[in-house]
Amino acid sequence: MAARSDAVSLPEPRSVGELADRLQRPRSVALVLPRLALPYLQVAEALAALGAPSTRDVLANLLGVADEKGARRLDMALEVLADHALVWPDGNGTLHMAAPLRQAWDAPLGLERPLAELLAGVTSDELRGMLAALGVKPPGTKQQRLTNLVDHHSDPDRVAAVVAQAPAATRRLLQRLAEHESRPRQSVMFGAPEPGAEPGARWALDRGLLVQDRHRYGPARMPAQVALALRGPDWHAPFDPVPPLARLLPVTTEEVEREAAAAVTAFAAHASSVLSVCAAEPPVRLKSGGVGVRELVRVGKAARCDETVLRVVLETAYAAGLLAREGGLVPVTEAYDAWAELEPGERIPLLLRTWWTLPLTPAQARDEEGKSLPALAGTPPCDGCVQARHGLLAAAADLPADRGVRQASEDLGPLVAWHRPLADELPQDKTPFATVIREAELLGVLARGALSGIGAALLADAPEELLAGTRRLLPAATETALIGADLTAVATGTPSARLTTLLDSVADREAGGTASVWRFSPGSVRRALDTGRSPEGITTDLTAVAAGPLPQPLSYLIADTARRHGHVRLAPAACVIHGEEPALLAELTVHRKLAGLGLRQLAPTVLVSRTPLDKTLAALRAEGYAPVAETADGTVRIEKAEQRRASAPVPSPRVARDTAGAQRPAARTKRVRESADGLRALAVRLRESPATSPAPDPYNGIPFDTDTDTDTEEIIAGYASGLSLTDVRQLAHAIDAGQAITIEYVAASGSHTVRSLSDLELDPPYLHAWCHLRNDERVFTLSRVQSVMPA
Repeated sequence: MAARSDAVSLPEPRSVGELADRLQRPRSVALVLPRLALPYLQVAEALAALGAPSTRDVLANLLGVADEKGARRLDMALEVLADHALVWPDGNGTLHMAAPLRQAWDAPLGLERPLAELLAGVTSDELRGMLAALGVKPPGTKQQRLTNLVDHHSDPDRVAAVVAQAPAATRRLLQRLAEHESRPRQSVMFGAPEPGAEPGARWALDRGLLVQDRHRYGPARMPAQVALALRGPDWHAPFDPVPPLARLLPVTTEEVEREAAAAVTAFAAHASSVLSVCAAEPPVRLKSGGVGVRELVRVGKAARCDETVLRVVLETAYAAGLLAREGGLVPVTEAYDAWAELEPGERIPLLLRTWWTLPLTPAQARDEEGKSLPALAGTPPCDGCVQARHGLLAAAADLPADRGVRQASEDLGPLVAWHRPLADELPQDKTPFATVIREAELLGVLARGALSGIGAALLADAPEELLAGTRRLLPAATETALIGADLTAVATGTPSARLTTLLDSVADREAGGTASVWRFSPGSVRRALDTGRSPEGITTDLTAVAAGPLPQPLSYLIADTARRHGHVRLAPAACVIHGEEPALLAELTVHRKLAGLGLRQLAPTVLVSRTPLDKTLAALRAEGYAPVAETADGTVRIEKAEQRRASAPVPSPRVARDTAGAQRPAARTKRVRESADGLRALAVRLRESPATSPAPDPYNGIPFDTDTDTDTEEIIAGYASGLSLTDVRQLAHAIDAGQAITIEYVAASGSHTVRSLSDLELDPPYLHAWCHLRNDERVFTLSRVQSVMPA
């Protein structure tokens, strides 16, 4: 199996040495590993378990490679790893690996570190005691003793002979630790554990079969050589160089392209409909961010598409720059106007390329708790989501020619997991990678269980081939519609922007996809008349886009709706002025000093004013008129000034009295003197105090001072604007000191939750941490953190 070009997305190095140097950084290795297929990861993990350097024969024996076919596949895996400078052989055939590769696994193959690394802090006397307990004569130097002990434990037969002489409790303990291939994350322990706490541990510790790390809490650790020896010669590390078998069906290229054309045509029409709805009435964002379920239902109903298609269109259009967040809305951008004028075959490549690199799964609608997620919520980047798409297309490309899987949602999932083992699966998927597979089918990338032509262009990163493929599959935009006597208009394919705008303004959309359907009604025609259009103009525009003559029922509908339109009129008014003398009201409308009221005469005895009632009343009275105000029921309003009174009497000052009821002038004089002295001292302190604020106190909320505060505090304060200064300092201290913390957090779904976190790593605007509630590593957005508390 040849290495794919999309395995690594790093900048092209100038030399192999530069690439090897680059991959000495852990972050570079973390970028490469998720892009590798399962057998390459398995070989890398086996090498990480053996430690460097190692030989190919030892690696082949560990992986159980015995035949010639398996050897060729192992060599192919080593070549792929060498191409990425993760593993390379020297002149003697010894395999070396990049230093951070061993750190990619906490315990590769469930094995601890090799014996030499675990014994790095052991004294020479302790090594002498271990060799003596094994019956080996200790040499003179510490290095010689360590070498002899490593050589002894690297021989499986010697280890087996020693263990055979161990007490029963020790044998059970060693066998259990050797077979424990998946080690859980250890919690923090208080106090150092006793080395011999477990039954039989002391016997194994004395002989180096177990090693107690005095700088690390937890149980004793078994060296990798000892664990491999105890697992026996029949145990081998997993190595699956061949992808799993899938149920296949014969399929022709014509069938694949025909179904892909239908899918991408329907998606193009849906994308045009969704974005036209967003252009007419932008979706409203939630206060917590994103477009909520209610708005998604509204837009989906108006565009006549389901939620999955709607989410894919919104996320890809936003990432492509056709939509933008602006205040509480998500309107279209100026780029949308130019995009809408393109032919369908020229529009879709932008959305397809955006989907291919989108750092999330746009169709994800549920979180791990089953709650609805808003769209366009600004979720943290997810490289595992990108790898799921890349693995899906790589799996489809590796299918035999003229073959497709029987059921894509069931048969492609295991293949994706083989091509990208580190890809993320969504909690909402009932079968592995079902959501990603559904997205690919909607976009025409997959059809009949096989890779289509536009899917192959995406995988090969060939924009010209992608554009040529979409132009071939998608017909030109439809400029006309078939308008029937049943008051419907049908446009096949993708309607043009002009046709969509016209029909959306005078009719209601009923269906979308490969054919879009609109229906005319009195309400839809009245809506067009309300925008200022004339019935003659509507008839002319519809005649220009109709495939034939305009049906008579539609002409009657337009004429009848226009005849009744505007018989009842509504005028804006803050108050109404009426009276029995038309001449007096006419005088008010032309009075120069009353022009600011915005008076308008509706009838000889009725005026409306744009100014509220009380201000209009005061203005008329100021000009010498004597109007009266009315209440809501038409009666004259009685204007009576309210008399204001205090709610309770103010008590008189009390004076201090002695037990006999007499005042004590001496004590009162002393208090007055002390008060005056205190005020004078306060005035002196205020006059002599510096103009700037004092140095910050971690608990008093004084603003930051760059001389005393850390960069971490300033970074957190810049992104977590909702946190108080005390919470900012608490969180920054936990990050700098490596301490655990408890936060109150608003999830992307809008729900509030309290999480206890540890292993904090700041990556603005995100916080990577181990979540004790989910028992997994999670990414938190700093702006969603509401409060911070000690753990």
